[in-house]
Amino acid sequence: MTINVGDKAPAFTLKSTDFEDVSLTDFSNKNVLILFFPMAFTGVCTAELCQMRDDVAKYNDLNAEVLAISVDSPFTLAKFKADNQLNFSVLSDFNKEVSVAYDAFYEEFALGLKGVSKRAAFIVGKDGNVKYAEVLESPKNLPNFEAIKQTLSDLQ
Repeated sequence: MTINVGDKAPAFTLKSTDFEDVSLTDFSNKNVLILFFPMAFTGVCTAELCQMRDDVAKYNDLNAEVLAISVDSPFTLAKFKADNQLNFSVLSDFNKEVSVAYDAFYEEFALGLKGVSKRAAFIVGKDGNVKYAEVLESPKNLPNFEAIKQTLSDLQ
């Protein structure tokens, strides 16, 4: 099921790198930028999330909470977050339920790996509805961060 702009965002609760539950509803007073990424410690994913780290102040200024999600374990993601000094929440969708709910999921991935998050970006507004949706078929491509910032700016 494809998630489109205007749809109610699928609710979720996932484990953070601090092994605490984080729910989409925790941020009902903010816009939420959800970034799905395939795998920690891979080149494009590391570059994407380090770029987000370096730009996070811009997103904070736009009243947006950044949540990065992959199917890696919370233990792997904790190391990835620490190694890259990521300054936003990184969540584990180890059971693959949220990636599937957002239609951001590869049944078959590279190297014969199965069940990996697609690279995707969603903005969920304060009303719980999707304001931006971008699911990329190629894991080598990055979301359109300029369009994301413009959407967040328009929501101010």
